[in-house]
Amino acid sequence: MVMMHEDSKDSVMMDAGQENDVAGSALEYVIDYKTRLTLDTVQNALARGDAVLAYQPIVQADRPALIAFHEGLIRIIDDSGRFVPLRDFMPGAEATDLGRRIDCASIALGLHGLHQDPTLRLSVNMSARSIGHPVWMETLRRGLAEDERIAERLILEVTESSAMDMPQLVIPFMRDLQGRGVSFALDDFGAGHTSFRYLREFNFDMIKIDGQFIRNIADKPDNQILTAALQAIAHHFDMFTVAESVETADDAAYLIGMGIDCLQGYYFGAPTITPPWKTPNAVRR
Repeated sequence: MVMMHEDSKDSVMMDAGQENDVAGSALEYVIDYKTRLTLDTVQNALARGDAVLAYQPIVQADRPALIAFHEGLIRIIDDSGRFVPLRDFMPGAEATDLGRRIDCASIALGLHGLHQDPTLRLSVNMSARSIGHPVWMETLRRGLAEDERIAERLILEVTESSAMDMPQLVIPFMRDLQGRGVSFALDDFGAGHTSFRYLREFNFDMIKIDGQFIRNIADKPDNQILTAALQAIAHHFDMFTVAESVETADDAAYLIGMGIDCLQGYYFGAPTITPPWKTPNAVRR
């Protein structure tokens, strides 16, 4: 048997550790490069105006055949004509100027859709970080000024995480626009760290319960308990509830039975870039 000297064993271990560090650094470089490439693709697409909204219906739980409103989900198109997956750029863009540009594109497209169809009610996503951003604010102001009736059909969806980070901006912003008829939804409710003191002060019109609590709710007692708790909080503050990610008939039936107000998910319709006003058979409230 060949005995390895202690110094030799240490050297082998150091070499292995160095190889792991090199491999890790190489992998991190590839990931960083891919992320930078994706963000550059999104920036270029926005500069070209290659962004559209995909419309997903939200239905009334007591009458699922009727659409209460649509959510307009931003879709970015690369130079080959394909959609850039949201998961590849939204997390990195959220807290940057690119995130504000994405919000600007979303609100501009949403307001255009509301102008095009006087029967459309539409929710548009935004980050609280866009409040005070001059281009986003001017786009919103100009769109509402063109037709004051649009405000009553616009819903702004604010992510829970960004709203709780800057309540001093969100609260007066909401109160001003609610006075003009705009509604507000708290998106991904339950996914972050909600401050219930701020939740009372915000006075959202509706909350959208995060899909992690909704998927397979018919078969998961934990999801049933957690969703019921979130629903109770919303109703206590006189807010409508929307269940996100409803994907099966069993889950839909369970949510209807528990008294959720509205339902959203692939079971009722996938997002489509065909505008609702170009789908004459769509039923809306």
